[in-house]
Amino acid sequence: MHRRILLGKDLVVFYEAVQEFRVAQNDEGELIGCGALHVMWEDLGEVRTLAVADRHLGTGVGRSLLERIETDARSLGLSRLFCLTFETAFFGRQGFEPIEESIVAPDVFVQLTLSPDEGVAEFLDLSRVKQNTLGNTRMLKQL
Repeated sequence: MHRRILLGKDLVVFYEAVQEFRVAQNDEGELIGCGALHVMWEDLGEVRTLAVADRHLGTGVGRSLLERIETDARSLGLSRLFCLTFETAFFGRQGFEPIEESIVAPDVFVQLTLSPDEGVAEFLDLSRVKQNTLGNTRMLKQL
């Protein structure tokens, strides 16, 4: 599903399932941030497309959105959250840590490799997504 979301003066296009998104608005109703939770496995979710309008960076909007995503994840019974990010300092302050190589049991790894979800491929660090993820850091948080 194709959706265009206006963040401040920047038009950002997201190809995601809209029902996964949480949004933040200012007092005037302007969209100033968004983020999504995508369930990947029985205990694992991914924080996707966490974005805040430039003029609202550093005001707590991103942290508030992430806290809501974590609440949603817990309510679904998830115990871990994954993100693929350049914003390692932000996610590190929120309790995320870089992922080590052996993050799932071998039998779960095999099952996950069968998923057509590109987020799963990013989580597993599969070579087919390397061109899209160069420079990003895979991070994980235990809830």
